[in-house]
Amino acid sequence: MSFFFSSLHEQNRMAINKNHEFEELNGIKCGIVERNISGPRAEFLKNLLEQNGYSVVVAKATPPKTAKSAAPETSSENADSNVSDLFTLGVTDVTFNPVNAIFGRLLRTKDNKVVTLSYWNQQESEPDDSIPYFKKQQPC
Repeated sequence: MSFFFSSLHEQNRMAINKNHEFEELNGIKCGIVERNISGPRAEFLKNLLEQNGYSVVVAKATPPKTAKSAAPETSSENADSNVSDLFTLGVTDVTFNPVNAIFGRLLRTKDNKVVTLSYWNQQESEPDDSIPYFKKQQPC
């Protein structure tokens, strides 16, 4: 039994589920919001979360661990440069869960509008909360 707890403790990060990960970013314990995101995406989320009262930490993404293939890589320099442009974004509130925050209507824009999933994913420039996430269909 103690082996189970010690092996969990030794891991770099633990998660309740995939939507609730946390780890240290720049020496600060953070709840992970998104991984491997571009600079503009990190800036968008940072601004949105800070105006909602969260302390945000942005760190360079660590290169993903991949299995070594038998074929030699020809574009390893390109892969390294792509990884250096990616970031991991977290908040110091380790209980933060992006799914709960969006669907629980907990986040607001500068104009005090509710952040929708489309706005969070940057598919629309202004959130439109009048459109439901799902549409009821009339039975046949």
